[in-house]
Amino acid sequence: MEYIEQGTQQFRKTTFAFFAAGFNTFAILYTAQPLMPIFTEVFGVSATLSSLSMTVTTLALAVSMLVFGSISESLGRKNIMVISMLAASLLCILTAFSPNFSVLIALRALQGVVLAGVPSIAMAYISEEIHPRSLAGAMGLYISGNALGAVFGRVFSGVTADYIGWHGAMFGIGVISIIATVIFWRSLRPPRNFEARDFNFMQLSRTLLGHMKNPVLVCFFLVGFLLLGANLSIYSYVTFVFLAEPYSLSQSIVSWIFLIFIIGIFSSMITGRLVAKFGKVMFIYIALGITLLGVILLFVPNLPVMVLGLSLFTYGFFASHSIVSGLVGENAASNKAQASSLYLFFYYTGSSVGGTAAGVFWADFGWNGVAVMNIVFIGLCFLLISVAIRMKRGKSSAN
Repeated sequence: MEYIEQGTQQFRKTTFAFFAAGFNTFAILYTAQPLMPIFTEVFGVSATLSSLSMTVTTLALAVSMLVFGSISESLGRKNIMVISMLAASLLCILTAFSPNFSVLIALRALQGVVLAGVPSIAMAYISEEIHPRSLAGAMGLYISGNALGAVFGRVFSGVTADYIGWHGAMFGIGVISIIATVIFWRSLRPPRNFEARDFNFMQLSRTLLGHMKNPVLVCFFLVGFLLLGANLSIYSYVTFVFLAEPYSLSQSIVSWIFLIFIIGIFSSMITGRLVAKFGKVMFIYIALGITLLGVILLFVPNLPVMVLGLSLFTYGFFASHSIVSGLVGENAASNKAQASSLYLFFYYTGSSVGGTAAGVFWADFGWNGVAVMNIVFIGLCFLLISVAIRMKRGKSSAN
């Protein structure tokens, strides 16, 4: 096996390539979120319909990830990722010229399909090509690229739209993403430890079904579903709150709120130490409690208090997600990569369902309705974690 080792030039090029890949993927994915209020005004659609600019993309991403990961086992890693990044970038540019809301939604759905070619394959490439002792550093930089891309996509599109309109914002993200694609293509070496396998749809179906028969895993899948559903719904509709009275903030100022997501970049370091101190079981309850406290503070009609609430919610979200995604790998008896892919499928599907459901609550009950919905979501997370822990302990005692 010809591994890439930390400290070498190839390691630096590889990690930089995946930083660019993560940046490209999540900048495009989340670029529409701060533009939702603009879509309601420009296209004359409701807030619920405007949320489709996000939810159709994440739903298409969720479904397509199950397919791309398996296809790459036969066709390879790098070429699929490059084509996916380039196609997503070009589609983002085309979206800037959407003549109506229906075309915009169709293009955003296609973006979700092609974007799936990166997150479904990236971790497989990294685990195959990077030496095991250098794996944590490489994975950390890739995840940092994801987080920074998500922040940049939101802030850039929101601020830019205030000056040159949403067309310019989408176009700009597309151009920047093409640059990231070229960096990825030039920096990443072709895989050397990859062994192609025949695509077997029946075997794939059997292993996925096997994971769904594991009740502990299903609980963790549903927690992921609820977590991102809460995250996307909170951040999608809080922009409407800050743009309206009594805050009446400008689009560009509201967009800077998304810098709170930088908390996610540093949360892993803090979470790791706290997990070592309290243990995973205790800390997942602590993390969910912080998430719940953050949502409760969002009921207070005061800007600094709401920003504090968003900060606590965001930390709790990232901490909970990192622990639960790790528990999926621990509790999968076999085919751990597919179990992780299935978790991500539920995770991104949750953002689609949660974002759309929040639109219904927003239309009927306003911001308080959205907040109450998310309190229910987090309460269900507590319940599912408790059930999973009891079942796991029951299995251990039976053995």
